[in-house]
Amino acid sequence: MKTAVQPGTSPPLTQRKAKSGRTIFFFVLPALLVYSVFILYPIFSTFYYSLHEWNGVQPQHTFIGLDNYVTLLKDATFWQALQNNSLLVLVSVFVQIPLGLIMALVLFSPVIGKRLLNVIYFLPYLMSTVAIGLLWIFMYDPINGPINQLLQIVGIDAIPWLADANVAMIAILVVVIWQFSPFYMILFKAAMVGIPNELYEAASIDGANGRQQFFFITLPALVPTIVSSSVLAVVGSLKAFDIFYIMTGGGPGGATEILGTYMYKQGFIQFSMGYASTVAAAMFIIAFICVAIIQFVEYQRKKRGILS
Repeated sequence: MKTAVQPGTSPPLTQRKAKSGRTIFFFVLPALLVYSVFILYPIFSTFYYSLHEWNGVQPQHTFIGLDNYVTLLKDATFWQALQNNSLLVLVSVFVQIPLGLIMALVLFSPVIGKRLLNVIYFLPYLMSTVAIGLLWIFMYDPINGPINQLLQIVGIDAIPWLADANVAMIAILVVVIWQFSPFYMILFKAAMVGIPNELYEAASIDGANGRQQFFFITLPALVPTIVSSSVLAVVGSLKAFDIFYIMTGGGPGGATEILGTYMYKQGFIQFSMGYASTVAAAMFIIAFICVAIIQFVEYQRKKRGILS
């Protein structure tokens, strides 16, 4: 028997909660639909097609189970690409993030020309990746490139940066560091703005120098930003594609092949979309495991109260 609501009284709590839940659902529904169509569906379809042999053109595809994954584990090119991606992850976490932190600290220090430094620091991140790739191809040109011309001035022979398998990966990593370090600088700069000045004033009164203020005030406050930056760096490094494809296409001899370029070649050049989906699924699994490890370490840090 339904309880009637007397005039002038509010409806029961359960009815208010149900109405509030429906309102929230209808507001969230558009975003949920977009997320499902453009994020969840591609993920599930990738794993689905990884279990099939399909050229990506014809509608017919043959179920082959885990054969693509078995082939992947025996694929030397895949392991070379994964090794290059791992190197990119290490450079992103241990070079890009610290460099971004250093640049943010410089902008917060009493130096002359902060506005100019802001522009200089952030300019690489504003440029198109295609423009950056073409710019650095010219910079690395073995004959007319400014870098080799400077080396010849000091008596060093010209180096074929992008044609030598021993240095091509290093050359691209320099470009990646130059392009993406400003992104982490912005993250750290935004986090530093939220640190109360009272903490630094109190530390100065107690006799703490700049190094002590950094390690006992700034760094602990930036730990959540460092964790978020690490997640972004890992995921971004594992799904990298454009700058490598533009500058070397994975060459020379696969020296700069990464998972993104290898997946592209398998799907759109070799027309082996099933195997390309397997590479993509492997990228997703590796990224998921890396992020889970980072989150677990962060959970343990909070649990033990380290740097907090």
